[in-house]
Amino acid sequence: MATIKDIANKLGISVSTVSKGLNGASDISEQLRQAVFDTAIELGYMPRQMRTKENQRLCIFIENMDYQTVEQFGYDIILGFKQAAYPANYDVSVVPVTPAFQASEKYDTYMLKNSYVGAFIVGFALKDAWMEQFQTTTIPTTLFDNYVRKNPNVSYIGTDSFEGIDDAIEHLIALGHRKIAMISGSWHSMITEQRRQAYVESMAAHDLEIDEKWMPYGYYVAAAAKPHVMKLLSLGVTAIVCGNDLLASGVLDECQAHGFRVPEDVSIVGFDDIPVSARLEPPLTTVRQERLELGKCGFYTLHSAINHVSVCKNLLRPQLIVRNSTGPVKTSDITRGEPFLC
Repeated sequence: MATIKDIANKLGISVSTVSKGLNGASDISEQLRQAVFDTAIELGYMPRQMRTKENQRLCIFIENMDYQTVEQFGYDIILGFKQAAYPANYDVSVVPVTPAFQASEKYDTYMLKNSYVGAFIVGFALKDAWMEQFQTTTIPTTLFDNYVRKNPNVSYIGTDSFEGIDDAIEHLIALGHRKIAMISGSWHSMITEQRRQAYVESMAAHDLEIDEKWMPYGYYVAAAAKPHVMKLLSLGVTAIVCGNDLLASGVLDECQAHGFRVPEDVSIVGFDDIPVSARLEPPLTTVRQERLELGKCGFYTLHSAINHVSVCKNLLRPQLIVRNSTGPVKTSDITRGEPFLC
């Protein structure tokens, strides 16, 4: 294992200067401090706190996801991770991050500065600066709903979107639906592309028509449904699968605002089964992700990497929760209420 002296020899500086760089002393330049950290990471140096088995530190980095209250998607994921980490004597920090933060601070450097032995990464976008750095990091790292190829230090956990979307499509087919649309989530999201591809593959597998006009992108918020719903219904769509439950709630609001009944005129399926889904009117049919178990799975996968057991992918099974937002397709024209403005 590398020592402070090894770092000093590599850089041609004194051991005391290396120590200053690693410990945040103010009397060396930021350029030299970064060189110390970069070299420490290159040589595999670990400070004493990271080598100690008792109360090792883990970090959950979270972006683009609400997690502070039980109603929010990320709450149970964070809780599950902490519940699994506690008996193993890990201290867990939760650090919200932004693209600006990632641009200003290298991932490996931040981990070394703060003596974190591993991290759980939640809610990151494909274009985030750290996503590129995860390709080469030597620090045990688990990504939620993101994937990095060929780095044995980085693993991916999530829910099987292909099985979940296929369950939703099969449920709608059993109700007689054939013209089924999907409103996807945000661009530059791996999970958006997975669920969109799952929709295409499931529709094709069941010999159903696939039309690009039935596959708009939105964002993972209710308001993102508004520009798309009436256009889809004007095309004869009788069911809409959504990238998450918030999008589905927006579809429901928009249908009801224009005089369409759910599920009599149009069926709606969400994804996630967040708590509000069961309280919508009508309650939402959705694909459940077991978020508490996902958080625990995140810890177990990360813990394996810390102990030199490399896991590539770890996917939990989804569960279709059938409620009252889906029903048999109407045989007559579904258009009613306000005229279409398309």
